[in-house]
Amino acid sequence: MQKKTIQELEEVYDLELNKVISEIKKKRAKLVLLQFADGLKPYATTIVDYLESKTNAEFLIWFGTCFGACDTPVGLERLRPKIDLVVQFGHNSMMPSY
Repeated sequence: MQKKTIQELEEVYDLELNKVISEIKKKRAKLVLLQFADGLKPYATTIVDYLESKTNAEFLIWFGTCFGACDTPVGLERLRPKIDLVVQFGHNSMMPSY
């Protein structure tokens, strides 16, 4: 699989990366966990590279399953250093538009 650029990804997916960057800066997050739906996992490192270039945060990629917003990893509070922010990326909007 050929690696896609952020611009190519944003043509296909509405990743809302500006919102993610804004939230990281607002919360002054130093360590951010990114959780991806399976179809987006191949692009995780491209997204991390982009976010690292725009923030001072470090990123962890959760490679476990992710079946939606309610599928948050358990036990994160025991990790050290502490994760400051969890961001979930999915394929679809939460609410359908009619």
